[in-house]
Amino acid sequence: MREEDFRFLNGRGRYADDVTVHGQAHAVVFRSPVAHARIASIDIRTARRAPGVLAVLTDEDAARRGLGSLVPEFAGS
Repeated sequence: MREEDFRFLNGRGRYADDVTVHGQAHAVVFRSPVAHARIASIDIRTARRAPGVLAVLTDEDAARRGLGSLVPEFAGS
């Protein structure tokens, strides 16, 4: 067992989701629920108008802003 495991197993660990700071925002990533499927199109207008939404980024938006791709990359792939 790793040294840090004991505190997590006994409920004394602290996870990133436990941290709350003023002005904190959350991110949600939407991916197809179908393996190996490609999302051909998506209408993001409603999401952009939703209360509390700070930004809605597509892969194209991220690339245009120099943020890189939202496509996941795994070691060895």
